Amino acid sequence: MIILSFHQYDLTKPQIDMTPPRTHLTPWQNAIHEVIFEADTPIGKVFDIVLLVAIMLSVLAVCLESVEAIDQQFGDALYIIEWVFTIAFTIEYVLRLLCVRRPVRYAVSFFGIVDLLAILPTYMSLIFVGSQSLLVIRALRLLRIFRVFKLAQFLGEADMLQTAVRASIRKLIIFMGVVLTLVLILGSIMYLVETPEAGFTSIPQSIYWAIVTMTTVGYGDIAPQSVGGQFLASIVMLTGYAIIAVPTGIVTVEMSRATQKKITTQACPSCMTHGHDEDAKFCKHCGASME
Repeated sequence: MIILSFHQYDLTKPQIDMTPPRTHLTPWQNAIHEVIFEADTPIGKVFDIVLLVAIMLSVLAVCLESVEAIDQQFGDALYIIEWVFTIAFTIEYVLRLLCVRRPVRYAVSFFGIVDLLAILPTYMSLIFVGSQSLLVIRALRLLRIFRVFKLAQFLGEADMLQTAVRASIRKLIIFMGVVLTLVLILGSIMYLVETPEAGFTSIPQSIYWAIVTMTTVGYGDIAPQSVGGQFLASIVMLTGYAIIAVPTGIVTVEMSRATQKKITTQACPSCMTHGHDEDAKFCKHCGASME
């Protein structure tokens, strides 16, 4: 039953948002939408450039705050700057939710989640000391630079890569299952071959060694000492070289099948996704009108 359910669930298809959309947007919502989401208009481009600069400055402030000497001298000022940016980004996030037809769909989208994570650490720092360091997540918001400066060719490449990864996800899941089974077996064998004095004190510890060795990382914190252990380690190393290229090959094949189309930087007013064809009249993700 579990296997049947897994096969019926298509991971490559976008999930349908069952939340009813707003019937229409008011003039002020349309005006805000044009400023916040549309980089094709002059005022929208200015807003996005100011936003990108604010993001870079906020990330810089977080990084400087982690330097002890700077924090001792300018800690209070950096703390105030951090809250100013957080309040500004919070207002921006609320406005984004107010000016779209499907606020829930935007909230669970990639940029919607990133926008939320960009403001949460500051509020969390009131309860959990030090969590404001997670504000570096704001750097992900800089990905909007491709839309702001109309680098549509980059959006096309990103769309092709996303399509290839979606088409490869089942193969990658199977591959990871095989790899995990393999390291479980090899780690268990190494636990039997080697002694605790060599660092193989348990099967989980041996599995950790197998993963580190097979991925060619090789920390060297645990190393086999016996002839049998070294022989097994050699097999694990050669196996790692043999399988490490498999996921790359899977994605590469799917990328060769993906077709690249001319796209624009226009955002759907309903689900806020990008990457639409130049002559698109409706969103290819949610079906909403692009007018």
